[in-house]
Amino acid sequence: MSITENSVFLRFFLAFWLGLKNAAANSGINRLCLGLERSARRALSGSLLWNFAWREGAVSKSWQDSIACRLFTAILNIPCAIVKVIWKAGKPVWEASLFCRLLTALGGATSFFLGLFMLVMLMVPHERWNNLYGLMGAVALTALFVAGSASRRQLRLELDTLGPYMTIYMAFICLALLGSLSTHLSLRFFAFHLTSFLLVLLVVSSVRRYEQLQLMVSLAVLGLSVAALYGCWQGYVGVDIIPSQQDMAVNAGMPGRVYSFFDNPNNFAEQLEMLLPLNLALFLNCRWRGKVLSLLSLCLGVAAIGFTYGRASWIGLTLAMLVFAALLDWRWIPVLLVLGLAAIPFLPETIYNRILTITNTEDSSTQYRFTIYDTTANLMRDYWHRGVGLGSDVMAQVFQTYPTNFDGTYPVHTHNNYLQMWGEAGIWGILSFLGLLGWQVKKGLKAFRAAADPRVRRMLAAAIGAFCGILVISLAEYTWFYPRNMFSYWFLFGIIAACVKLVTAETPARS
Repeated sequence: MSITENSVFLRFFLAFWLGLKNAAANSGINRLCLGLERSARRALSGSLLWNFAWREGAVSKSWQDSIACRLFTAILNIPCAIVKVIWKAGKPVWEASLFCRLLTALGGATSFFLGLFMLVMLMVPHERWNNLYGLMGAVALTALFVAGSASRRQLRLELDTLGPYMTIYMAFICLALLGSLSTHLSLRFFAFHLTSFLLVLLVVSSVRRYEQLQLMVSLAVLGLSVAALYGCWQGYVGVDIIPSQQDMAVNAGMPGRVYSFFDNPNNFAEQLEMLLPLNLALFLNCRWRGKVLSLLSLCLGVAAIGFTYGRASWIGLTLAMLVFAALLDWRWIPVLLVLGLAAIPFLPETIYNRILTITNTEDSSTQYRFTIYDTTANLMRDYWHRGVGLGSDVMAQVFQTYPTNFDGTYPVHTHNNYLQMWGEAGIWGILSFLGLLGWQVKKGLKAFRAAADPRVRRMLAAAIGAFCGILVISLAEYTWFYPRNMFSYWFLFGIIAACVKLVTAETPARS
């Protein structure tokens, strides 16, 4: 602590920050922004469209008291109910057993082990990772949670907390499996969806205090930091240029794109986009030692995402930061935009040139995406209503019954999460998916407004920002094609749900 307190750099940084904050608070621009904010609030409060979108829907409002919610939640908690009965029946015996006490104690710390799971998942090299590990880990963590619930009457799997749309969405995932054109090919992808569902359920059910949430996120961020460090090392020593990943005709001089422990630079960049904003929340919430470590980790992550040359992820991370700033204090957005523009001349030339290709329609990767969308349109005309079944394997098989791309190849997937979900699960599947995403973001925004704990507010703002970023990336990438990214996607979703739960728990205490 004495080192950080006596650091000239940190003291200068703090003095500069406080001075800038005070100057901004007393400036004419700040008064103008306040006036604009009041005008915007008055306009929105009188808008019928805004009030319609912001209201609590009838389905959502009545969900927790409905028979369906209580039935599905009870079925899901049958294992918890069984171990509770067994524990109560033989309580003296179990309490005398060191193994049983240890098992239930570990079960009460499921959030910690979930963080460890994320840490390990983000650090395992691609050639050593098997997607079955994800399912095995999620099932093992669920079993550990169930064991921990034996001696804790209040501990249960909180399906009701996740709202109605998660149950509806999972129901259509099951229907997409049953109605698949190849159930055998879809089973593997159903395992990925099941893993993701269990991760969301465990995050929201195991977190009961903010400290548990912060520890879990810190462990995940630690795993990301190791991956970022390796990515920076790859950027330093250089990696091979893969022509299919970068069009050298419009990216002359660009080095090979780093991928760290993942199979593809876009996969790595998406992991960074989803978790770096959570690292920023940790930086703001931690004490000095934690701030120093978080700042170091942030620097590694920002450098690593630069080395990936992932344009969609750059856009996603920029949006995530803007949403984060807008939620905490939207008056900082003009400052961030000015600083961002001022930083452009200091960017490495290869990154600057890569940014210029974002709107370049001559880039082969951009052209290829539009070709895939045209090819997908042929499939959608026949299967828009029912879908072909879960997974890119089934879709790739169906693609081969239609005309090829311009180069004679068939698409592997649609390069778009929403189009992929529509093609797999049909119109009702995509509607349930969009309803789930919209409902969760809205719940997160409402909880942010109601939160009293500034730590929860910052973590929730970061999670919402990161989630908005990955939603935008999903317009140009099928981010679930790499299952580890899919697991991080739903882990981030669970972080939002856990923050909403913490805010809901504190609201009665303040009222």
